[in-house]
Amino acid sequence: MKLNNIPHIPVLYDAVIAQFAELRSGVVIDCTVGYGGHSEAILKANTDIELICIDQDRTAIDFSQKRLLPYSDRVTFVHGRFSDAISNIDTSNVCGILADIGVSSLQLDDKSRGFGFESLKLDMRMDPQVKLTAYDVVNTYTQEKLEKIFKTYGEVREYKKAAALIVQERAKKSFESAKELASFLAKHLYSKKIHPATLVFQAIRIEVNDELGELQRLLDSIRDLQLSNTLVAIISFHSLEDRIVKQTFKEWVANCICPPQAMRCVCGNDHAYGKILTKKPIIATDKEIEKNPRARSAKLRVFKTK
Repeated sequence: MKLNNIPHIPVLYDAVIAQFAELRSGVVIDCTVGYGGHSEAILKANTDIELICIDQDRTAIDFSQKRLLPYSDRVTFVHGRFSDAISNIDTSNVCGILADIGVSSLQLDDKSRGFGFESLKLDMRMDPQVKLTAYDVVNTYTQEKLEKIFKTYGEVREYKKAAALIVQERAKKSFESAKELASFLAKHLYSKKIHPATLVFQAIRIEVNDELGELQRLLDSIRDLQLSNTLVAIISFHSLEDRIVKQTFKEWVANCICPPQAMRCVCGNDHAYGKILTKKPIIATDKEIEKNPRARSAKLRVFKTK
């Protein structure tokens, strides 16, 4: 992969830079470095900032190592899930944490990865070492289990119909590619604004990569670290992720952690982890969406630990 062919436009680029502009020195952890767009911007903006870049996608790590070579004395790379990696990092000098939860453009566009509608594979694994694939989900899950993930992870309106159709069709022949599955769903499901398979694919991808569980584990790890005066910025791309971030930040600002049935506070009423800096999520401008349509669903929420 050539560096002059940057495969991914980082969303909310200017917003991220603005949020991290106040940092003067210390370590920033990019929990999902992807193709290094946000990391490069942070390194350019401040020569005293060091970065720890994490990603479970080896292709992304390899590319970002080349892209960020000019800053190699300030960058450390870690391959793995961010919820695991962050628990094994020295956080004594951490001043910022960034997590861009979305799937990268390269992952979506690379037909060998099985994410896109034209892919000749049915994979969708962000980390190829993970055993569960989209092929397994589509061809082996029971109808009831498919219904559950389509409804919960994809918020698919016709979740029962989608699951039933897949089970009926795979009884004749297994689905071998994402292209085959997308084409099949397009013939039987209706969607006015997006491809009929979009939400079903989203649900399968979330299941394969345990994306919601991974996000919650990341947030739990950040809370357990008891970081001081640290900026935490999370970019999400659909309502399920944003809901988790919003609810978690809300829990973090609670001073009292006594159970609701308690007659009076006995916890000390001093458990707030910090403050929410974004009452409403930061979203892309019309100008950015015009340049990068995939930014339309991005939401940035920011928290500052005390």
